[in-house]
Order: sequence, then C-alpha cells, then structure tokens
Amino acid sequence: MYINSLESVEARFVQTNADGSSAKGRIILERPGRARFEYDPPDKNLVLASGGMVAIFDAKSNQPPEQYPLSRTPLNLILAANVDLSATKMVVDHGEFEGATHVLAQDPKHPDYGTIELIFSEDPVALTQWIITDDIGNKTSVALEALSPGETYPASLFSIDLETNRRARN
Repeated sequence: MYINSLESVEARFVQTNADGSSAKGRIILERPGRARFEYDPPDKNLVLASGGMVAIFDAKSNQPPEQYPLSRTPLNLILAANVDLSATKMVVDHGEFEGATHVLAQDPKHPDYGTIELIFSEDPVALTQWIITDDIGNKTSVALEALSPGETYPASLFSIDLETNRRARN
C-alpha cells in the first residue's frame, strides 16, 4: 500500500486550523512513529512525534510542551509501522471528488479519538493533504506540496526531551 511505502519523506505544508488561522512550514515524516512539523518564521512553534508521544512546543509559552500519546491521535494512523486501511471499521467513508481519492479513517478500537481524512492525487498516486478532526470536532487541515524522499535523519531531530531541554536553556 502507498502509505506503507513512505518510509522517510519531507514536504512543505500549509496548515489551516479550526479557528481559520494558517501557518506554513516543513514536515518530515519518518515512519514508523516519527514526525517533525517546523513552522516558518516568525512562528517558532514546533510539533514532534516520537517515542509514542506527540509534543506541541508553543514558542509563546514558558511552559513545557503539551504532550499526548500518539496512539490517541488520528496522526497515529499514518505513522503506524503497518497501515492497514482494510482493517474492520478503519475506513468509515471513501470516494472520489474533483479528481482526488478521499479516505476517511479512524482507529477502529477508539473512534472517539477522532478521524483523519487522507486525500490522494490519482496520477501519480500521492498523499496531498490530510484533515484531522479531533475528539471535540475541531478540524486541522495539512496540505502538502510534493512529497520528496527524505534522508536518514538522526533520532535527535525528533527527540522531545532534547528539544524541551534546548528551549529551556534559551
């Protein structure tokens, strides 16, 4: 399956939040389980996924990052070691719209965690966007520019502890 072939990729992205605000940046995905969302200046926020956790670093806050188990977020569905969209009750809707394939997925064991809508171009097949609807109904859209093969990244690039310590020193 296409998602399972994405081992290490990066792309520019535009994120649109539930409140209508937006931000641009670069995303690095290293499956399984790692992601780094770097936001363009003047935004200094950062989102890291690694070690089974997601950490949101808010540059305007003096507080440690907000952290959540990755397994409690729909992002886990694309960062899993083996994405199996054929699993019972994983895909709750799918179809084609304006030349793109849309797949709405959820954790079948925890549909209350929210959903992720994956949007794929058709020729060539490529992940172009995802829309996460969280457990309270807020939607966050991440539109990707062309995914390019990534590199082998050091684990430190995704380390929540190292980033927490670095920001505490600054």
